[in-house]
Amino acid sequence: MSQHISNSNKWLPKLVVCLRNYSRQDFLADLIAGLTVGLVALPLVMAFGITSGATPQSGIYTAVMAGFIILALGSSRTQIGGPTGAFVVIVADIIIKFGFSGLLMVTMMAGVILVIMEVTGLGTAVKFIPRPVIIGFTNGIALLIASTQIKGFLGLETLDAPSEFAEHIAMLWAYIDTINLPTVLMASASLAVILLFPHLNKRIPGLIVALFLSTALATAFNLPIETIGSKFGDIPTGLPTLATPAFQSDLIIPLLPSALTVALLAAVEGLLSAVVADGMSGDKHNSNAELIAQGVANLATPLAGRIPATGAIARTATNIRSGAKTLIAGIIHALTLLLILLVAVPLVRFIPLAVLAAVLFVVAYNMGEWKEIRVIMRLSRTDQAAWITTFSLTVLADLTVAVAVAVAVAVAVAVAVAVAVAVGIVLAVLLYIYRVSQTTSVYTVT
Repeated sequence: MSQHISNSNKWLPKLVVCLRNYSRQDFLADLIAGLTVGLVALPLVMAFGITSGATPQSGIYTAVMAGFIILALGSSRTQIGGPTGAFVVIVADIIIKFGFSGLLMVTMMAGVILVIMEVTGLGTAVKFIPRPVIIGFTNGIALLIASTQIKGFLGLETLDAPSEFAEHIAMLWAYIDTINLPTVLMASASLAVILLFPHLNKRIPGLIVALFLSTALATAFNLPIETIGSKFGDIPTGLPTLATPAFQSDLIIPLLPSALTVALLAAVEGLLSAVVADGMSGDKHNSNAELIAQGVANLATPLAGRIPATGAIARTATNIRSGAKTLIAGIIHALTLLLILLVAVPLVRFIPLAVLAAVLFVVAYNMGEWKEIRVIMRLSRTDQAAWITTFSLTVLADLTVAVAVAVAVAVAVAVAVAVAVAVGIVLAVLLYIYRVSQTTSVYTVT
């Protein structure tokens, strides 16, 4: 009988299943968790939007839409969806080269690819990507994110720096004498609060405390530091206008490598997020359902002119640690951000950009999984080569180049076919020649 009930639950919406035997205590736990992760998400998603070269509201819109969709269609009860740091570098590069309309195309194409991965069963291949390759990606992306925040953290008065890592660092060094002391103090204090406050109170994330304190101090004392309002003006209040993005058929082939990269990043981070949720909550996710949810989310967010999304590991962990019991917590998270859009957006303009730079430094450190490098260094030389290759290309070349080579290396590691490496290298060289022929720059939180 119990087996029959369990099977019948497969055909019921998750919300209906979770509301069975739902108690007042469950709701209070979900309410606290949802409000907490919603407030934690606010500075994160705005920082991702800004650093990607889009706008603060782009991050919020994406978090609301993807938050609802991934929760509704995915299998995890506690996963939080939205924009993540993994997309920052590739999205900024796409916007610079192809404009915002190109990004909308890439996001929708990535959505289609994610759905195809589920339908064809290719999504399961993501699970077999060697750990050194994944760590190489995350190390490289984390380093790039951190490098883009140096300007905002120090308050440097520079032009938009080149996206190439070495040239970017060289330009920052050339303008090092333009450091703004109030900005450095604000960013440093925010970083200290984010890192140290959890030792005083584990229930309230330090990020929320840093956000409110920095905004209050900057406003009360009229500090000479840049804010969201001074950089971007007033953020529109209310819901975004939905519109179908213009599709340019001649851009499909040039944008395909970027779309494949976005899809791979979404699949890897989304599935890792679901695994984290399983480990913390005792649930068991369905990888196919998660890929479908991510695919639909990335097909939908461009309708509001927004950025890519996937399952967010850090926010999912925050949701569970804050006491989330069911998907109601995720709904409250999205509703919290929606309420801010409808009511409290005028207050967002007072948030100092220095605190967002501090936030992204913490994001970069946490996502880097730096301790894993020591583990990899104890593995075989093949694994070490896979990590070094992926990390180096991610930082020094381009994410699409890194993806091409990493996939080939992954195949070579799995089946020991040398031809796979050769094909990957040729593909990477062609992609690199194409991409370096275009002038690029990086958007920073400044």
